[in-house]
Amino acid sequence: MSTFVDTSAFLIVLDKADPDHAGAVQIWNQLLEQDEVLISTNYVVVETVSLLQRRFGVAMVRDFESRIVPILLIEWIDQKTHADALFAVFAANRRSLSLVDCVSFAVMRRRAISTVFAFDGHFEEQGFTCLR
Repeated sequence: MSTFVDTSAFLIVLDKADPDHAGAVQIWNQLLEQDEVLISTNYVVVETVSLLQRRFGVAMVRDFESRIVPILLIEWIDQKTHADALFAVFAANRRSLSLVDCVSFAVMRRRAISTVFAFDGHFEEQGFTCLR
């Protein structure tokens, strides 16, 4: 089975000061023990790296890149998926709904993935099951 992993989950797993950190680490470890295929996108990786670097510094980015990224199946986004997701952003006309989220939704639907490790309510709004 496959589980999509969002930026919000990566940030909480790595941020020991976050109130949801312990629960997120428990979910992360369960996913690893169950041999789940953990899928994300290069857009999520870029977003995560940017936020980690700004909030915690390069050492945290290095930790993410060396310990987490290698165990992920990364879907590289093509021009059509990007354009479709951008159209979804425009159609939704909501300031809080990001291009990265819309790309994630498109990838999840195309791969028939219903479960996401995320702390972002947009996934539930789109009908996905969130692990949190």
